[in-house]
Amino acid sequence: MNRPNVVPVDEWQAALDDLLVQEKELTHALDALAATRRRLPMVQLSTDHRFVAPDGSSVGLLDVFGEHRQLVVYHHMLEPGQDHLCGGCTSFTDNIGDQTHLNHRDTRLVLMSRASRAEIDTVRERFGYTVPWYSADPSFYEEIGLSGGFRLSVFLRDGDEVFYTYYTSGRGVDRLRLDFSLLDHTPYGRQEEWEDSPEGWPQTPTMQWLHVRDEYKS
Repeated sequence: MNRPNVVPVDEWQAALDDLLVQEKELTHALDALAATRRRLPMVQLSTDHRFVAPDGSSVGLLDVFGEHRQLVVYHHMLEPGQDHLCGGCTSFTDNIGDQTHLNHRDTRLVLMSRASRAEIDTVRERFGYTVPWYSADPSFYEEIGLSGGFRLSVFLRDGDEVFYTYYTSGRGVDRLRLDFSLLDHTPYGRQEEWEDSPEGWPQTPTMQWLHVRDEYKS
């Protein structure tokens, strides 16, 4: 197995210090990007859409916010009648932790899918998920322009009005995952073919290693 070079501690520290300069530059760039994101305009949404809440009740869009004014939604790729689970979506959900700190910034995180309440509950019970997961009316997905796939959406409530402020998908979502972020800090990274790694580093086709949690063979 190939591995990083072994060097004296002072040489290692010097290389680490050089990396820290780049990391700080990236941190400042991300801060600037977040500042731009906070200044995005937004669009108003209809509040007539209906959702089936985790307790089976029919609720409106305002109710999905709970007591909070900001709402983050992960649109889980679970469609009506779907006979398989998306490894990316289920592993993203596996990474969601306690929301106490998020809630104290007047923000709530929920899952949402077009699948029925019964189909969602089957998955929730299988993996023991506690994050609120709503079944959405197709009209809501039509209004926000989501015809398929996964997405992270952000909404703002002001009184009885709801606004769509931001969304991202693809790499914009995987950067939010704890497991991927931790792997990005390791010598071998995510061990996928797209990564710029030294020759001989372990690498497999992108995302093919990722499975639904209870389907790993070892």
